[in-house]
Amino acid sequence: MYSAHVMDHFQNPRNAGDLPGANAVGSAGNPSCGDVLRLYLKIENGRVAQASFKTFGCGAAIATSSILTEMVKGKTVEELRAVTNAQVVEALGGLPPFKAHCSVLAEDALRSALADYSSGNGAG
Repeated sequence: MYSAHVMDHFQNPRNAGDLPGANAVGSAGNPSCGDVLRLYLKIENGRVAQASFKTFGCGAAIATSSILTEMVKGKTVEELRAVTNAQVVEALGGLPPFKAHCSVLAEDALRSALADYSSGNGAG
C-alpha cells in the first residue's frame, strides 16, 4: 500500500520536534481524519536554514511532514511559495489516493508558516 520511501519517512522521520528560534510557524489540520501538523521554519537571509515539524496523525501524515522539511531546506521564500502537495507526493514516490489529503496538509502548513513569516517580519 505504501512505498518504501513513505515507510522510511514514517518509521524514521526527519526533523521531528520543536525548533528553537523558528521565525515562521504554521499549522494545518484535517477535521475529517484528525491529522494535525505544526511546521517550524528558521529563515535566515531569505532561505530556510532549518525546518522541523510536530504531527499528530497517521503514517502518511508523518511521512509527508518529514519529506516536506527535507524539501524546503535551502529554498528561498519565493521558492517556498511554489511548493505544492503534488510535489510532496512525488518526492515520496506516491501515496494511495485515499491518503492524498496528507499532502494537502503539508502544503497548507507551509502556506500558514509563510503567512506567519510575512506578518512577523514584513518580508512577504
